[in-house]
Amino acid sequence: MVRKANPALLKPYNLSAELEAVVGKGPLPRGQVVKKIWEYIKKHDLQNPKNKRNILADDKLMPLFGKKEVTMFEMTKLVSGHMS
Repeated sequence: MVRKANPALLKPYNLSAELEAVVGKGPLPRGQVVKKIWEYIKKHDLQNPKNKRNILADDKLMPLFGKKEVTMFEMTKLVSGHMS
């Protein structure tokens, strides 16, 4: 049986200017946004070395997160607020 992709994950969202500063021009589906944020985090070495599940915000991520450090689960919730 072939699994169908969840249409909600493929729906393109408009992104806030703060989010576009990190992931590039929208609209983008949620899955792509999360993927691109992780690429950005890894490229700029923003994972907490003591706890890899925590992300340290730099100047571009600070407006998205609103604080210096978030968990990966918080991150997706916070980023959703920048997608419409």
